[in-house]
Amino acid sequence: MAGLTLASTVKLSSGFKLPLLGFGVFQNGGATCVSSTLEALKAGYRHIDSAVYYANEREVGEAIRLSGINREEIFVTTKIPTNQQGYESALKLVDRSLENFGFTYIDLYLIHAPLPGSEKRIATYKALLDAQKAGKIRSVGVSNYGVHHLEEIQKEGLPAPTVNQIEVHPFCQQKPIVEYCNERGIVVEAYSPLVRGRASDPTVLRIASEVDRSPFQVYLRWSLQRGFVPLPKSATPSRIKSNAEVYDFELSQAQVSALDALDQGSKGALLWNPVDAP
Repeated sequence: MAGLTLASTVKLSSGFKLPLLGFGVFQNGGATCVSSTLEALKAGYRHIDSAVYYANEREVGEAIRLSGINREEIFVTTKIPTNQQGYESALKLVDRSLENFGFTYIDLYLIHAPLPGSEKRIATYKALLDAQKAGKIRSVGVSNYGVHHLEEIQKEGLPAPTVNQIEVHPFCQQKPIVEYCNERGIVVEAYSPLVRGRASDPTVLRIASEVDRSPFQVYLRWSLQRGFVPLPKSATPSRIKSNAEVYDFELSQAQVSALDALDQGSKGALLWNPVDAP
């Protein structure tokens, strides 16, 4: 773990490389999205996590063009929302996302949530696989999927998703889903890794003091050492930079274990957590 850098990646089952630290743009809209994404790219991030629901695909695309960084060097994710799932709807939405971003391909397209039910989930997944075959998407994944949702894909005889993006932090570790994904080569991306600014827990504060870092840097370092791909979000330049400065220190096994012990199961979830949806 000590050898990790901001350029470190994990290889997806699709064969493409995913940067281990992503920049989330949820609730960053308009000019704020452009400026914050530019700051993230300036700080060294090469992984941007957007979604149709966030309504900022155009701004992400604009920021990438303004950055002057080669498109091939930046990994971009977006997600299909619940109300636009279905085979034909998904195919149309992929084309719309490409137009919004101004890209010829999207690195990773996720199903945002499993809420519409089995039939639409599978139809949507098949549409994304077909868009991948057409070269419009490089990797296909899911978000907020529980074990039974993932097993549904397997039972259909379809390839496993490359990624499952779920809420993961010391207070909400989703261990059954994580274990299932790890056993099958599905990369776990962690949203809300900064616990939405929660930094008052005594254990977290103690460890932050021991390693002379902020509680938020401790959260991110824990996530990396546990093998997750965290997606911190901020609109503040200093915090965007600070969130990327997590590669020059390491938590001890005792410190990781202490953070592991904070798990509250589903009670620790901060946002919607539809992993149990039928």
